Amino acid sequence: MKPMHILAGAAALLASTALVHAEDMATLEAAAKAEGMLTTIALPHDWCGYGAVIEGFKAKYPEITVNELNPDAGSADELEAIRANKGNTGPQAPDVIDVGLAFGPQAKDEGLIQPYKVSTWDDIPDAVKDADGYWYGDYYGVMSFMVNKDLVTETPADWSDLLKADYAGQVALAGDPRASNQAILAVLAAGMANGGAAGKEAGEKGLEFFKELNANGNFVPVIGKAGTLAQGATPIVVMWDYNALSARDTLAGNPPVEVVVPETGVLAGVYVQAISAHAPHPNAAKLWMEYIYSDEGQNLWLKGYCHPARFNAMAAAGVVPQELVDALPPAEAYAKAYFPSIDEQGANKEAVTAGWDSVVGANVQ
Repeated sequence: MKPMHILAGAAALLASTALVHAEDMATLEAAAKAEGMLTTIALPHDWCGYGAVIEGFKAKYPEITVNELNPDAGSADELEAIRANKGNTGPQAPDVIDVGLAFGPQAKDEGLIQPYKVSTWDDIPDAVKDADGYWYGDYYGVMSFMVNKDLVTETPADWSDLLKADYAGQVALAGDPRASNQAILAVLAAGMANGGAAGKEAGEKGLEFFKELNANGNFVPVIGKAGTLAQGATPIVVMWDYNALSARDTLAGNPPVEVVVPETGVLAGVYVQAISAHAPHPNAAKLWMEYIYSDEGQNLWLKGYCHPARFNAMAAAGVVPQELVDALPPAEAYAKAYFPSIDEQGANKEAVTAGWDSVVGANVQ
């Protein structure tokens, strides 16, 4: 047993550290409230529970107006918004971005983002964060098929099924594969299911898969979402499981929706957060990061069917409600998931964005 004076000293140090952090947070909150605004971009309310996250932040900090830009933008569009608004302190300049993992290093290399380490930094796995704090993983999901059961009798179980004549004019991506991280990684998943090694090879095989899908008349060049699925324009949409599950809940049985994680090519995708290097409201941006990486914010991701970055640490601390875990697909669906490295994602992204028009030739919009 440690001597009492050492224990007392340790307790005093912990109390002091907590006090310093509390004072720092009070200072940050005051500075953020003085700025009075946070500008976000590409945050659909049905994506990973973002609607509840934004409302939670607004409820906690009513003095800060949340200005939401282009909810349907892709990761590439977010970086372009920063480039296009350098020096602009108006409402069109984003303070924060949420982009696919491959876009984090790119944004850092271009000098588009600034470093900030949240108070829960140590809980974020090293593999999904920049050591210097420029970008940091926040949540992940796996690629899935969202299916309109009014129009699709036999639900496809795997990527190869999508090529069948039964699915003529039915299969869509949930984004433009020339700009959307979600769509770019869907091509990677298809390529891995067809034997490609993660990276350039799987990207090229994925392009060949979608070329065949398009030639068969099965591919629909429309960005798929809950509305297009319900209308029958895109009866099968390839998208992240959390988006599909959220859409299923939103549609509430009209039409009935089935969400399937394919048997092969099970791909996990991590999304990362960052603060613009040119943020007009840098303190509000930091406060936003503190909120979404808090226990409250991370559990809101889980409620939105996403796996939050701090999940393991929070589970060990007993602060993850079991009912949120139980609402997710079975654990075995995630056990097969492959987490591509930053280099693999970068090589795939380059292959897909450069080759989509020439190989597949479908103008997704």
